[in-house]
Amino acid sequence: MHEWPEMNKYKAFLVGLCLASFQMAQAQLFIASRPITEKRAEAAEVKLQEVKKEVDNSATAKAELKRKVKEEQSQLDPYEKFNRVMFSFNEFLDRYFLKPVATIYNKLMPEPLNKGLDNFFDNLNKVPTIFNDVLQGNFYQTTSDSWRLLINTTLGVGGFFDMATRMGLENNSQDFGLTMAKWGYTSSDYLVLPFFGPRTVRDTVALPVNIYTSPYLLIPDVAIRNTTYAVQVIDDRARLLRFENVYEQIAIDKYIFIRTAYLQARQYEIERTKKLNDPYTPEDMQKMQNDYYLDE
Repeated sequence: MHEWPEMNKYKAFLVGLCLASFQMAQAQLFIASRPITEKRAEAAEVKLQEVKKEVDNSATAKAELKRKVKEEQSQLDPYEKFNRVMFSFNEFLDRYFLKPVATIYNKLMPEPLNKGLDNFFDNLNKVPTIFNDVLQGNFYQTTSDSWRLLINTTLGVGGFFDMATRMGLENNSQDFGLTMAKWGYTSSDYLVLPFFGPRTVRDTVALPVNIYTSPYLLIPDVAIRNTTYAVQVIDDRARLLRFENVYEQIAIDKYIFIRTAYLQARQYEIERTKKLNDPYTPEDMQKMQNDYYLDE
């Protein structure tokens, strides 16, 4: 069956019209979606800039924190270069001389005798402690430490037995550095001395007074005096051997570890010295006199 030519023209016209309509719809869709795409791109750009700003701020904050830490460390330890040299020198002496001797000392010394020597040297150090108690104006502590010295020297057989602690007299140790801190010289820079080890500038100034008030000067025989002092140094080092594993495992930088530990321990001793006083406060007296006293 043959189609008329007019019908073919009509179909071709309809197909062309449909194609034109489809292309126009695509063009309108593209034009309509263009603002949305541009907005998304702008939003993404803004987000990217915010992220970059946060990264920059984070880097700046980290750099500022690092600078402040370094500044605080320099204020705490202005002599660090010198201190590290002295620290290495002392470490060398300890590694190849003092530590091996202290290790042999612990192995050869029976435990009761070792404990007795610890008590003996603690008792000897009560002489400079009492001297500094007086300088600090702490007369109650002067009395308490004097009684400790008397009791342990007599009943404790020269200090080998700590009878005073069993009688309720707590141990106390003072030096001229703590006395200076008691009267206001609290803040001091860290300083490492050859042979003497970690100190502060304040404790270095106090060192001659500590030496002059040492009980070893009361020993007339030079050989006995030096031998006694040498044994105390070895005994003190032997006491620290129990912490050796902790020191080796924890300390990444041994110098910083020792510095931090020393300064914190010294600060604790300073605060403790400030609070040392007559323990019998009004509340304590009420507790002693009234069996039914209750804390509020």
